[in-house]
Amino acid sequence: MKESELIIMKRKIEQLGALMQGVLQELTNLRDLSVGTLETVKKMPGYEKAIKALEKEIKEKQEKKNVE
Repeated sequence: MKESELIIMKRKIEQLGALMQGVLQELTNLRDLSVGTLETVKKMPGYEKAIKALEKEIKEKQEKKNVE
């Protein structure tokens, strides 16, 4: 392989590495946002009631799916 091709490949690999670092940072930001949102919602009035309603809906859907 020519030296120029190797240099081009090296640059591309470095660019991909930098891109992946950006993706990982964005993923971390999204995780932090999700956790913060969840903790905020947990403090809202009616949270427990809403969770129980969701659990009931999920259970009903699963039972309906198993019957079909």
